[in-house]
Amino acid sequence: MARYAKTKRFSGKLGGRLGRSIRVATVGLAIGAGVASAGCRATNDDIDRWTTTAQGPRKLVAVLVHDKYPIDLRVEAAMGMVRMKARGGRRIGIIGQDDQPGLVGSLESLAPATRDKIVTKMVPRLEAEMKKEPPKSQAGQPAVADPSFDFKDAAYALLTHNEGVLVQSEENKQRLRAALIEWSMTNFADRLEESSQLYGVEQVLRYLGSEGVVRLPAQMLPGAKKLDRMADLVAELGDAKTKEAASKALVAVGKDIASEHWIQQKTPLVDAANKASKLNPTKEQFAAQLDQYQEEELLRSFASMKKIGQAPAVEFLLDFAKTDKTEKRRAAALAALEGNLDKNNSKHVASILDIASAADTPLTVRDVALRRVGELPRKQVVDRMFGLFSNDNWKIRWVAAELVIKMSETQQLDEFMNKLAGVKHMAITEPLRYGALFGEMKGKDKPEAAIQKYLGRDQAVAVRLSALGYYYEWGGKPDLGKIESALGDRSKVPDCKEGAEDCEWKCAVGEGKSQELKDVKTLGDFAQYCVKPAMEKRAVGKKDETKGK
Repeated sequence: MARYAKTKRFSGKLGGRLGRSIRVATVGLAIGAGVASAGCRATNDDIDRWTTTAQGPRKLVAVLVHDKYPIDLRVEAAMGMVRMKARGGRRIGIIGQDDQPGLVGSLESLAPATRDKIVTKMVPRLEAEMKKEPPKSQAGQPAVADPSFDFKDAAYALLTHNEGVLVQSEENKQRLRAALIEWSMTNFADRLEESSQLYGVEQVLRYLGSEGVVRLPAQMLPGAKKLDRMADLVAELGDAKTKEAASKALVAVGKDIASEHWIQQKTPLVDAANKASKLNPTKEQFAAQLDQYQEEELLRSFASMKKIGQAPAVEFLLDFAKTDKTEKRRAAALAALEGNLDKNNSKHVASILDIASAADTPLTVRDVALRRVGELPRKQVVDRMFGLFSNDNWKIRWVAAELVIKMSETQQLDEFMNKLAGVKHMAITEPLRYGALFGEMKGKDKPEAAIQKYLGRDQAVAVRLSALGYYYEWGGKPDLGKIESALGDRSKVPDCKEGAEDCEWKCAVGEGKSQELKDVKTLGDFAQYCVKPAMEKRAVGKKDETKGK
C-alpha cells in the first residue's frame, strides 16, 4: 500500500507536465531522437547539413516545434525543410511522411502566436527566393534545376493547408498571393510543364482566381509557347477585362500568322526540317508545306479565340470568314464563333447573315454560317432565311428551311408554308426532311393537328408534299386514312432545276431482292411509293411507339 501511495503521489506531481506533453504528441514521438541529438547547440550550419542527412528531417522538426530554440533558428529550420529535396519521390520537407510531420504539420501543431511569428519571418524569405532569376544552363550542359519551385510550393502549402489556418495575418496572405502571381507569370510556359513541382502552375492559378491570370494576356504574343493553355486559364478564371485583353492579344497573334511576314519567318525553319529529313520538295511542294503549316497554326489560334470570345475576336473571325479565299479556313473561323456572337450587336448579326446568304459563299462555309445564325433570336434572322428559299441551289434552301423550322413553333407553320408555296423546284430530300422536323416542333398545337390543313387540295404542291413528309416519318397504319386523298393525286411534283446535283425523285418499293426504284412524278406517286410503305411498317405512329416504351 505504501508503494502504491508513493507511486500515486508521484503520478499526480507529473500530471501538469504530462498534460502539456499530450498536446504535442502528434510530433513528439517522431522527433524524440532528433531532440536528443540536436541539443541547444544547433546552429545554422547544422540546419543546412540536416537538409541532406538521413535523420535530418527529424532534427529540423525538433528545432521548429520546441520553444527552447530561438525564433530565428526555428525559422531557419522551417526554411531548411523547404529547401530539402524530395526523398523517394516525396517532398517530405513540406508535407512530411507517415511516421513524421513536415513543415505544414509541424507549424499546425504550434500555438497560434508562435506560429504567426515564424510564418511572418518566413514570408519575406519566400518572396526573395521566388523572385530570383532562374539559373541559366551552359551550352551543351544539362539543364540546371530552378530552386524557386521549392519556395513556390511552400508558399502555396502555407496558404492552402487546412483552409489556410497556417497564415493568420491578412498582410502575409496578400504578400504570398502576390509572390505566387509574380512567380507564375515569370517563365510561364517553362514553369507550366515542370513535373517535379508539388503543386502545378495551373493549380496555383486556380487557387488565386481572376487576379492570378490578369497578366496572362500580356504574354499572348506571336510565337509564344502554350498559347492554348493561357487561353484555357483566362477563359476559366479571367474577369471581363482580362478576357477582353486576351481577345485583343489573340487577334494580334492571328493576324501575324495570316501575314506574309509569318511565311517569310517560317521559310528557313521548314527548309531546315526538309534537309534534316533528306527531303527535296519542288517549289510548289514547298509552298504547299508552308501553306499547310500556316493553316494548322491559324486553326490553333481560332480554337483559342473560341475559348475566350469577346468582341475583338468575334469581329476578326467574321472579317476573316468574309475575306479569306480558303474554304477550310473560312469554315474554321465561323466554327470558332460558336456561342460567341452577340445578339445585341447589329454588326455581328448583319455580318453572319451576309455570309450565310451571299451567292458566292461555298456550301461548306454557308452550312457553318447558318449554324451560327441558328444561335440568334428567330425574329432577327428569319426574313433573311426566307430570302434563301428562292435560291437556285436547292441545298441552300434546304439548310435554311431546316433552320427556320428548328427555330419555329407550330403556330408559326403558316408563315413557313406560305414561303414554301412559292418554291418552283424541289428535291425529294426536302419534303421528307421538313416533315421529319415538323414532328419535333413545340407549340400550343401538337404537330399532327397543325399539319392536317396542309394536306388539302387548296394548298401548293410543295406544301402538301412536306405535310405528307410528316407521315412518312411519324405516321403508322392507323393514320393511313389521313393520306387517302393524296394517293391518286395527279399534281406534278416541283422537280429539280436542270443541272442540280443529288436531286432526283425516286423511292424504293419492296424488300430484299424484289425491291425496285420507282420514279416519282406526281404527288400521288409520292404518297403511294414513298409515304404509304413507310407508314405500313409501323403498327402505330412513331410518337405512340415512343410512349409505349
